[in-house]
Amino acid sequence: MSSEIQQHADFTQVRYANCWEDADILIKALEPKGRHCLSIGSAGDNAFALLAAGAESVTVSEMNPAQVACIQLRKAAYQALTHAQFLTLLGETGSSNDRNELYQLCVPLLPPKVKVYWDYYSDQIRQGFGRIGKFESYFTLFREKVLPLVHGRKMVSALLTPRSTEEREIFYDTRWNTWRWRLLFKCFFSRFAMGKLGRDPAFFKYVEGSVADRILDRTKHALVELPPHSNPYLRWILNGSYGTHLPYALRPEHFKKISESVDKIHISELPLESVLESNNSRFDAFNLSDIFEYMSEDNTQALLEKIHQHSSTGARLAYWNMLAPRSRPNSMAHQLKTLDALGSRLLDADKAFFYSKFIVEEVI
Repeated sequence: MSSEIQQHADFTQVRYANCWEDADILIKALEPKGRHCLSIGSAGDNAFALLAAGAESVTVSEMNPAQVACIQLRKAAYQALTHAQFLTLLGETGSSNDRNELYQLCVPLLPPKVKVYWDYYSDQIRQGFGRIGKFESYFTLFREKVLPLVHGRKMVSALLTPRSTEEREIFYDTRWNTWRWRLLFKCFFSRFAMGKLGRDPAFFKYVEGSVADRILDRTKHALVELPPHSNPYLRWILNGSYGTHLPYALRPEHFKKISESVDKIHISELPLESVLESNNSRFDAFNLSDIFEYMSEDNTQALLEKIHQHSSTGARLAYWNMLAPRSRPNSMAHQLKTLDALGSRLLDADKAFFYSKFIVEEVI
């Protein structure tokens, strides 16, 4: 069974070399310890984060062969490399020569077609495979070409200086939030620019209203209500690397747990609907990313119905809304309970600040 987005979007390149969703709130929503999880793939980080948090198994659904190659390389790297070497291969540290050598250590653990893929794109290995996605390139363009028109490196450094909430608000209002910042932000993060340079235009099919205005509001939240200096996603956007503040699956304290349980991850190159239909067991937790952003309300309900059919009682669903509002319809209230308070509380702490809502639901 095909997915709606599969019929419209281009799946011929790496779109996301990293997961731009905060696994810290995902873990709190799903409570994956001992659960059998089903996860949207993307670059794989959040699937591995579920392992680190004690998931009994993680089945990954990913339709894009290039994204599958990213996940498979991560899986091999967790097995073959040390934590420091993993960060070098990703592009956080080290040189291109280092990365070539580390990649060779991973090769014996790669499926043949994945090896063919990365051998062909060896320049991306040298660059660091965590830097090669279309979305990462979009942020690199913002950091290197657009942001300097508004704020220099000294101002960026000042933004990332630890401050109290009150001090951050003063800094934002008096030094950061200039008319030039608002103007260029709204241009660069418009529907047109994001569709052309960052996301597939098909992903905006169900979005209404100003894309940039909504993202600007959430960006202010990240710069004022949350501490920017410890936000890995913000640091990557502004500096081009996470530095010492890493996402969940990349933290040194989680590396051993993932490497020891990596055989519990199963990667399927099928849409979510087909994974559900082909699996005889029931799942206890679902990381659905922002999949419903790209689906009509009718298809959203159809998929939620199918998920319910293949879920155990008490199973948790977690997913993000970025621009298109999606959640279980009222007609499914007897099947799924929406945990509004939990979702709102976790959204307030969401370091990947692009999203407007975080939905947590529980199977009845």
